[in-house]
Amino acid sequence: MMSPVLGITDIWTYVLGTIAIVLLPGPNSLFVLSVAARRGISTGYRAAAGVFVGDTVLMVLSAAGVASLLKAYPPIFLVIKYAGAAYLGYVGLTMLRGAWRRWRTRNDLGTPRLIDAAEPAMVRSPFRRAAVISLLNPKAILFFVSFFIQFVDPHYAYPALSFLLLGLIAQVTSALYLSLLIFAGAYLAAQFSQRRRLAAGMTTGIGALFLGFGVKLATASAG
Repeated sequence: MMSPVLGITDIWTYVLGTIAIVLLPGPNSLFVLSVAARRGISTGYRAAAGVFVGDTVLMVLSAAGVASLLKAYPPIFLVIKYAGAAYLGYVGLTMLRGAWRRWRTRNDLGTPRLIDAAEPAMVRSPFRRAAVISLLNPKAILFFVSFFIQFVDPHYAYPALSFLLLGLIAQVTSALYLSLLIFAGAYLAAQFSQRRRLAAGMTTGIGALFLGFGVKLATASAG
């Protein structure tokens, strides 16, 4: 077995696991992609900043022992997960309504983008909405509750340093991935500028995924 690095029991397993988990589609990454396609690169990074803040809050709560609290008191986890599932479902339904309006106006003149037809409120405050979605992201919740804390050596004298390094690795990985999605979103905006049907179909798919994330969170367990 490898020697712990700053109190991290197996740092390379954590790095590889984090990369694999970050690359899995999640509501926060899809929201950043959508915002970048709707408002451009700079606004996409505002949404990404919201994701970083939300993930940082989850990291701090995990380091503070909230993960153990959720496992010890299941009703608390139930309240959080059902509230999160309801919010993700609301986001999904909003996008589906927007896609339906886009489809009905597909023959209108204009310069559509990926989520032009979504409710304006969806992209009015990208930082705040991304932070909320990140806090309620089932992938992030399960990552920090079940995976994140397992790599800290309980006998290490400075566990805060271990959590800091784990968090830094996760945030750098997330930043690289979200940057790729932001530039991909800007590219999609140009590709969909004259294809309303395709844009409506893409919005429908993203909305359906958000509904799926809501269902996944509603059926998740604390560990």
